[in-house]
Amino acid sequence: MSPQAPGFVQPVVLHDRGIRLEPLALDHEAGLKAAAADGELWRLRITSVPEPENTRAYIETALTMREQGHRFAFAVVEDSTGTVLGSTSFHDILPEVKRVEIGYTWYAKRVQRSHVNTTCKLLMMGHAFDTLGCHVVGWRTDNFNFASQAAIERLGARKDGVIRGHALRRDGTIRDTVMYSMRAGEWPEARAQLLYLRDRPR
Repeated sequence: MSPQAPGFVQPVVLHDRGIRLEPLALDHEAGLKAAAADGELWRLRITSVPEPENTRAYIETALTMREQGHRFAFAVVEDSTGTVLGSTSFHDILPEVKRVEIGYTWYAKRVQRSHVNTTCKLLMMGHAFDTLGCHVVGWRTDNFNFASQAAIERLGARKDGVIRGHALRRDGTIRDTVMYSMRAGEWPEARAQLLYLRDRPR
């Protein structure tokens, strides 16, 4: 970690409902490739999923950002089989104001629209608010990623606004970024609602 962020986000393994979040490592390369291949997710212009040949570089970049204190990436793993289902991260880590964002999130197509994303978000939000003592957790997404915006809003996050002309997409076009956040005081109610939505009979 950098001097600015001396271990604010420490290595940790988080578990719930058959899902395990463990610190992303080079050992996850084959698993990440297989997860991304389920749906050829790198072909989506509005995501950051690595192409198969770039998976190792994707992990190495995440590890460098961890050392710098800016991002802490996890592999999303199915507990019963050890199968890698995707990845997610804490990023834009600001210890001085106790704020993190949750992003760089993607899952194999077969587990999208399942309990996996809600379980991961509950684990990460709980860790951020209850363990790290964050005042704010944030999210950001492409202005054309309507599925991501809906998913973030289902978490109970509030839309802060749109940053226009904010970042490059993988195809070289420039995107607007939609920003969301949740404050610590909003977390208990959001947690109760998410648990209800996740655990209700289907």
